[in-house]
Amino acid sequence: MRLTTKQLTTCALLTALALALSYLENLFPLSLAIPLPGVKLGLANIVTLFALYVLGPVQALMILFSRCFLGALFAGNMNAVLYSLLGGFSAMAAMIALSHSRRLSIYGVSIGGAAAHSCGQIAAAVLTLGNGAPLYYLPVLLGVSLFSGTLTGLAAACLFQGLARTDLLKG
Repeated sequence: MRLTTKQLTTCALLTALALALSYLENLFPLSLAIPLPGVKLGLANIVTLFALYVLGPVQALMILFSRCFLGALFAGNMNAVLYSLLGGFSAMAAMIALSHSRRLSIYGVSIGGAAAHSCGQIAAAVLTLGNGAPLYYLPVLLGVSLFSGTLTGLAAACLFQGLARTDLLKG
């Protein structure tokens, strides 16, 4: 696949935005309000949803991979790449499949992506630890996914509603 300069620039800007949202999210730890390990809002998923609906799955996957890799690199935690990639690619696969359903809104797609992300991260934990103990934590993460998926879906819906009044989504 060959990208135009405009497409490449858009992907780079969206990757930078996703990294910034991820970094911003780390400044305000959710663990103070919800004392559960591994719980995050997933603000960078707003960018992923936007990219999926506006740019398509291939470019959204490029942005996701870049964000996961660069995020781990900038944080100095390359061990997090496995968790980030398995969670991110699970979420993307679910969102690509769910976005084709006419019965689901962006909220349903976002919630499905959040749930798949939790499943992917639990899979990474099972692979890393070599046992099934993390599976007991999955119901908790899936419950949190309802909240975080709804929140990111709402933010993405507001973004699309705001951009509908501009010419940015045309072409």
